[in-house]
Amino acid sequence: MSVRKPEPDLQPLALFQEWFAAAVASGMAMPEAMTLATATASGRPSARMVLFKGLDPAGRLRFFTNYDSRKAGELDDNPRAALLFWWPTLYVQVRVEGRVVRLPAAESDAYFASRPRLSQLGAVASPQSRPIMDFQQLLDRVSTLAHEIGDHPVPRPDNWGGYAVEPDAWEFWVGHDGRLHERFVYIREGATWAFKLLAP
Repeated sequence: MSVRKPEPDLQPLALFQEWFAAAVASGMAMPEAMTLATATASGRPSARMVLFKGLDPAGRLRFFTNYDSRKAGELDDNPRAALLFWWPTLYVQVRVEGRVVRLPAAESDAYFASRPRLSQLGAVASPQSRPIMDFQQLLDRVSTLAHEIGDHPVPRPDNWGGYAVEPDAWEFWVGHDGRLHERFVYIREGATWAFKLLAP
């Protein structure tokens, strides 16, 4: 399976959607997995895998997390991020850079309500990025919470919700033998996109 290569007159968001659909159609495991890189106000970076959860109405890329997590703290201090999608079955990757904003509470509520119940319970019970005594303690907290809530809906905790990344730079990478990869870059310039080719 191949993908359409970038061209100067293509919109990068539409091209990303094409490539993502191709990655899903390829049958690869978890095409929605992406690396999220953040940095502290002083520039110390960190990266982790999160899940791409579609686009918001403005066409920004969404993910959800605990607002008390390390990544959230770094985004509070330095609201920019880089994303990386790697789809080995297609031998392509997409890099995204942009400003990050929190999603409205209603959007976070709607997504939280759609999650599997165990994921909801885990989001409430887990003190994400904080030390715990042992893993069993966390499992016990989930079990206790499930018993307390019973059959009622799990409420979204105030410290959990979504973010949107508004891209101002895209790189579409097409792999080739001999490390002679093609790199196509779109950089936002006002309301338009400047298109460049980069050497591998």
